[in-house]
Amino acid sequence: MKILEQLKEDVINGYKVSKDEALDIYNAPLDKICNAANEIRKHFCGNTFDICTIINGKSGRCSEDCKYCAQSSFYNTKIETYSLLDSEDIINQAIYNENKGVLRYSIVTSGRKLDDAEVEKVCESVKDIKKRTKIQICGSFGLLKEKEFRKLKEAGVSRIHNNLETSRGNFPSVCTTHTYDDKIEAIHAAQKAGLSVCSGGIIGLGETISDRIDMAKTIEMLGINSVPVNILNPILGTPYENNKKLTNEDVCRTIAIFRFILPNASIRLAGGRGLLSDKGKACFLSGANAAISGDMLTTSGITIDEDMKMIKELGFKVGLWNE
Repeated sequence: MKILEQLKEDVINGYKVSKDEALDIYNAPLDKICNAANEIRKHFCGNTFDICTIINGKSGRCSEDCKYCAQSSFYNTKIETYSLLDSEDIINQAIYNENKGVLRYSIVTSGRKLDDAEVEKVCESVKDIKKRTKIQICGSFGLLKEKEFRKLKEAGVSRIHNNLETSRGNFPSVCTTHTYDDKIEAIHAAQKAGLSVCSGGIIGLGETISDRIDMAKTIEMLGINSVPVNILNPILGTPYENNKKLTNEDVCRTIAIFRFILPNASIRLAGGRGLLSDKGKACFLSGANAAISGDMLTTSGITIDEDMKMIKELGFKVGLWNE
């Protein structure tokens, strides 16, 4: 497919792919689009593989109505709920992950945003982690303001996570209790505070291919270089409990298109990877170069040991990318 090969060479030479071009190549032969994306990944990122883990630092009772989420108070999903974990629990998990060879660790909390007291408590936990480990600390704390992000950065957080989830056009069908602009405002606030930002979304929400590409183009516009791609795990009790599960091919195509649009990013397979028959291996040969390992927030994941073995077998080397 000449168009695909030419576009690959153009991207390697610094060209930015348009939405129409991304749509044109989406249905190219699977092996060709995946191989081309993998060549782009090798050119820009080499064989560095950015692996991270997360801890569910505060669970459930969330005021937001995101239709995919087991932690929303709008839905009866029977998950465990609890307030912000004690520092020792968060610290011990950081130490465990570092000892397993993980270089990046994220504290994730439910809710629209942490309150002031919770921000202070997280900051104390982060300071203790920094004293006892060398692991990079990330956080997902909701729609905070620049002042709060600055406190977190001063404590030792290096990266903030805030998913766009989907395209601007599709977002109102996914969540009504906050807006796309609320998310972008928080991302800008974190960037102004000097923090790196991790932002991606979920595929399988009922969105179109055009929606996925729009999301990737927004991420490009925001200058974000850590991009988690979650695969919807339809959770009983949520409005999306009966959504059709995506195929390996659909996920690989999406990853490949993201690589064309975001050539030097850490494209990170995140939640739902365990639903794939190969646990995401084909995606790591289709442009992805990062993953969240271990358990997710309310669902089980893939063990760090299993992932470390796979990373080595695929010829990658664990390291930090786009710091």
